[in-house]
Amino acid sequence: MAISIRYSKHNIKFRYPFTISKGTKTHQPSLLVELNFNGIKGYGEAPAIAYYNIPVEKMIEDIEAKKAFIEKFSFTHPDRYWHYLHHLFPQNPFLVAALDIAAWDVFGKLKQQPLYRLWNTNMATAPVTDYTIAIDSVDRMVEKMKEKPWPVYKIKLGTKEDITIMEMLRKHSDAVFRVDANAGWKLEEALEILPVLQALNVELVEQPLAKDDWEGMKVLHEKSPLPLFADESCVSETDVKKCQGFFHGINIKLTKCSGITPALRMINEAKQLGLKVMLGCMNESTVGSAAIVHLAPQVDCLDADGPLLQEEDLATGLRYDFGKITPTTAPGLGVELITQL
Repeated sequence: MAISIRYSKHNIKFRYPFTISKGTKTHQPSLLVELNFNGIKGYGEAPAIAYYNIPVEKMIEDIEAKKAFIEKFSFTHPDRYWHYLHHLFPQNPFLVAALDIAAWDVFGKLKQQPLYRLWNTNMATAPVTDYTIAIDSVDRMVEKMKEKPWPVYKIKLGTKEDITIMEMLRKHSDAVFRVDANAGWKLEEALEILPVLQALNVELVEQPLAKDDWEGMKVLHEKSPLPLFADESCVSETDVKKCQGFFHGINIKLTKCSGITPALRMINEAKQLGLKVMLGCMNESTVGSAAIVHLAPQVDCLDADGPLLQEEDLATGLRYDFGKITPTTAPGLGVELITQL
């Protein structure tokens, strides 16, 4: 029997304006999809990120243009469906990700297993998630950190005050600090700031330089006292090998790489190349975050705090406890919608 699809557009409000080196937003636009296969419903989500130029409207336009093709596929396994979708929407990895996540949710329900068990992993071995402190005034960043006691913080940088910010935050917490520059530094700045961050007991730094500054990254990789993780420089499967010798690890984001199916392959390839692996979020609700969490036992670092940063949610199914995230033991993603499609 064929698949049927439904979808809805959402604009999820942040608790605080979310600022990174690329700009500020107050809401997270997101597409929620439902795949119905023989009465079994699976859910997926794709947030829209302005600097990737795939708005929710484009995802909806692509669904409508090829809806008959999405629905006529004879579903047996998410891998096959992903390959089909990947060729159907070669320019829209965000939409493919939402559909792939929904397909895995369906598959888990067909097998009556939560996804992490399908992959023979144990949630007890999953790393804790960090909690993101977005760019703000130093005082406000300290305030946000105090408001949310957490074992690991991801600090967004890429300003003229980066060293001041980090020194001030460190005065107020002995938690693990990670830094995400979102490509906000030049090589000279990075060479200057990295030893300071090491002295402040920072664990790792994400995307210090522009995504295509491979020459700069080669130098930084050789000289950095801290592990450097690729984010904007590692979007899809073809980027994993490129990062070897330029970064110490990669950040895999399901929305960017086009779903769970390629993420599983990226995790394996990175490990074979000796790269550390972080799973990152793009401010998904619990639907998209659950997909990340089920993969968490397979990686070294986790950044899945989307639902904590938002005032509203699209589903239930994750429990956060001082960094530790626990999904339900229900099959598939284990989420239940609290919003209307």
